[in-house]
Amino acid sequence: MICCGRNISRGDIESGIGIMTRLKILTLFMSITVLFWTSSSAVRANDKLRIIVSIIPQKYFVEKIGGDLVDVSAMVLPGASPATYGPKPQQMVGLTKARIYFAVGVPFEKVWLKKFVNVNPAMTVVHTEDGIEKISMEGQDSHDEKTHHHGIKDPHIWLSPPLVMIQSRNIFYALTTVDPEHKEVYTENYKSFIREVVDIDLQIRDVFSGEGDGARFMVYHPAWGYFAKAYGLKQIPVEIEGKEPTARELEHLVHSAGREGVKAIFVQPQLSSKSAHTIAKAIGCRVMFANPLAENWSENLLNVAASFQSVQK
Repeated sequence: MICCGRNISRGDIESGIGIMTRLKILTLFMSITVLFWTSSSAVRANDKLRIIVSIIPQKYFVEKIGGDLVDVSAMVLPGASPATYGPKPQQMVGLTKARIYFAVGVPFEKVWLKKFVNVNPAMTVVHTEDGIEKISMEGQDSHDEKTHHHGIKDPHIWLSPPLVMIQSRNIFYALTTVDPEHKEVYTENYKSFIREVVDIDLQIRDVFSGEGDGARFMVYHPAWGYFAKAYGLKQIPVEIEGKEPTARELEHLVHSAGREGVKAIFVQPQLSSKSAHTIAKAIGCRVMFANPLAENWSENLLNVAASFQSVQK
């Protein structure tokens, strides 16, 4: 055979066929390898315990205790508020594959939790707030009997390390009940996380050790009541049970903040903070962020504690 002016022998042809055959075999081998790893990854992912939680800090807790055995998704996405959240269609689809739903007592659960169960009746619902005595959401100094004794219960239990220990115990029991085969792994992870929570608690107590009882900080939304209670602090809220202050209440807050020597008002990124900026401008203080829904729970609490403590000086 003649091609491009060169004589090609039978040996050349057989050699070329051999190379092509080896390339096909190599390609086939690589395809099988990729398919194997893809399938294995899918199997490994499917082997994990599919879990849904209401808020992102819970995701932190469950992943600490569940480790590599769990696949956790949070219902309330970053930037959204647990008070008004509505799930996305794809989240409702994801619920059909969940084995456990960890509730925490945030407002949107009152509307949606029953609907979640209807979507997946086989899903175990665990109330991580079980065993915790909730306090009322703090408002401004008010002598209204109804507000004082029957106000909205504060759902922000994840912001108090001592209460996180109770939530963690509920998470641990649920995981070992649904997946008893891996109880030893969950037990070791649980013990490790409790040590982390205790360490965070001690560090925060050390931050406030020189402040004395009743050190005050002003917040727009009263999310830090349990945190304040745990460390002998007092939060002064702008918002009352989800409502913006009236003009008269705003005036009272400005006078109170000036009298107390407030140096900063803490706001959370999920909520409007117009009133907080109004007060800050009136008394010449700063507006600072304190996010109760941050993903890295331990780091966030230490940062917030340092911020609260810094405005006392």
